[in-house]
Amino acid sequence: MYLLKNESDRVKTVTLTGSSGLFESAMGDSYPKRGDREYIRKKTEYTFYDPAMATEELVEEVFSITNNRLKVIKIIALAKSAIRNNLEKELQQIKIPALLIWGKNDNITPPFVAEEFHKLLPDSELYFIDKCGHAPMMEVPEEFNNILFNFLKNIPPLQQKPEDGSLSIKEAKC
Repeated sequence: MYLLKNESDRVKTVTLTGSSGLFESAMGDSYPKRGDREYIRKKTEYTFYDPAMATEELVEEVFSITNNRLKVIKIIALAKSAIRNNLEKELQQIKIPALLIWGKNDNITPPFVAEEFHKLLPDSELYFIDKCGHAPMMEVPEEFNNILFNFLKNIPPLQQKPEDGSLSIKEAKC
């Protein structure tokens, strides 16, 4: 948050999608159940508009994470932090352009949260993607990337200060 508010010479934009910080949904109907693959499958499917996006591979990855004690502790700490630290006042201090890309059918961070982010971020653009849940970058990557590309092409390149010895984006060779 510090960089977004205070380092506009180093950070030119921010992109948010399904972001926490204003409203946090509870886990829903029950506590997470470690070791219950079917529970993990249902929660993973709930993330998407099309439950078929929750492939066996993705369910296995989420299942693996939920059965790793250290990862679970980190996730719980992050979730508690998001609940404790509402960003409403801080968002108004971010003056850099912000892109908000939201699934119109996001059950986890509903569209009204995107509208609130849009209201609070002074220089923001909001795009809803229809028939899309919490992870538009996974569900509709082409549409997500088109929105992101069109937003970024209007942002001037980041120019590094010469005294730091690094290259500007224009000078960098890939």
